Amino acid sequence: MNLLLGVALVLGLMIMIHEWGHFIVARLFGVRVDVFSIGFGPRLFGWKRGATDYRISALPFGGYVRMAGQDLSEVDSNDVAPTGAPDELMSKPRWQRALISFAGPAVNLIFPILLLTGLFVAVGLPYSSFYDLPVQVVALPTGQASPLQVGDKLLSINGVRNPTWEQAQKALKQAAPGDKLKLEVENAGQTRTVEVPLTASTTLDRILGYLPRPPILDEVAPGTPAERAGLKEGDQILAVDGQKIEYWDQFREHVSSSNGKAMKLDVERKGQLTHAEVTPQKGVSESGETTYQVGVAVLDPTSYRRVSFTDGVRDAFVMTGERTKETIGVVGMLFSGRVSVRQLQGAVGISRAAGEAVRKGPLAVISLMVLISVNLGILNLLPIPILDGGNILLLTLEGIRRRDFSLAFKERFVQVGFVFLLVLFAYVMYNDVVRMLPIHS
Repeated sequence: MNLLLGVALVLGLMIMIHEWGHFIVARLFGVRVDVFSIGFGPRLFGWKRGATDYRISALPFGGYVRMAGQDLSEVDSNDVAPTGAPDELMSKPRWQRALISFAGPAVNLIFPILLLTGLFVAVGLPYSSFYDLPVQVVALPTGQASPLQVGDKLLSINGVRNPTWEQAQKALKQAAPGDKLKLEVENAGQTRTVEVPLTASTTLDRILGYLPRPPILDEVAPGTPAERAGLKEGDQILAVDGQKIEYWDQFREHVSSSNGKAMKLDVERKGQLTHAEVTPQKGVSESGETTYQVGVAVLDPTSYRRVSFTDGVRDAFVMTGERTKETIGVVGMLFSGRVSVRQLQGAVGISRAAGEAVRKGPLAVISLMVLISVNLGILNLLPIPILDGGNILLLTLEGIRRRDFSLAFKERFVQVGFVFLLVLFAYVMYNDVVRMLPIHS
């Protein structure tokens, strides 16, 4: 049930929004729309309103808007040649047709801002609960020189008294490379002042040590070393190779410095001690760095802070911008070879993630919707034949030439893109299925 609800909420809604973008701009320019379809293939059910047949089709992995007088080279055309009627797509100027193609991805990039603004204003801005805690150095990264010591309690940072982790993070963000953070700390009754010079790579944990998050697993990704080792959601890592683990970043440090060697874990599961052996493998982190990973995420309890409408819009813009930047970065790493196509998730993987998000709650569903919407927007703008970006490229080239390409050329152009995406879809789908098998390498 969670899977079906997740697919409907995430995939179905995101596709509908994308196609609505094409639809609304087409109608704005006076183009008649014959079909608005969620899914491909045979029509299952729907209704007709005006000239448009709104339908749900058999294959739910996509959707399309069929406009009157479409170019016959397009895969979703109805093989009815344009007649030259003023309400047909091919009767419109190229810039209008380009805007119609651009509208779908554009709406996918705008929708997360609206969705997140609604969440932030109605419920609050989500943040990690530990940010409300006072700052104390609980552990320091191995081999990293620090002016602080384990047990130091932060009395002030840049004049802010008794700062929380959130206030410390804010002080770091407000400082520029080359500045110094002035810290007043207390340990065993002794007070001292410490100045920490900042560089562009300085992060909060490099100054104040590990964040106070226990090593409890929130998610074990399918097809990863962690899943093959038998780790499960809710497991708490107690030790790695006999060394006690108290905080999440300690476990992450062990994994990243493993050089791919197997690690023996002591794990607490539902109050019982169990053991596992996991072998990290190379992957790409969110920052784009290649590092060793096992495929788990930390349980990070969430709190909410009420914000004004203006702040909600601003934060929604910032978060959507971050997701957009991350997506563009991953696409760039795909083309450069730093990320393997094997790491992509297709419809099966996304459906599974959607079902899991429904199980976790509204925040997880909204986060996934934002991620998928941004991905749809960016990927559809790639200049690949059959995608919106490919159509925009073709219209741009025709505008430069001041005449259309031949129908035969455009058909071949679309066929190349169709075959490419079909092969990519099949390969990603295959990897999705393989990752779900109990044993694979």
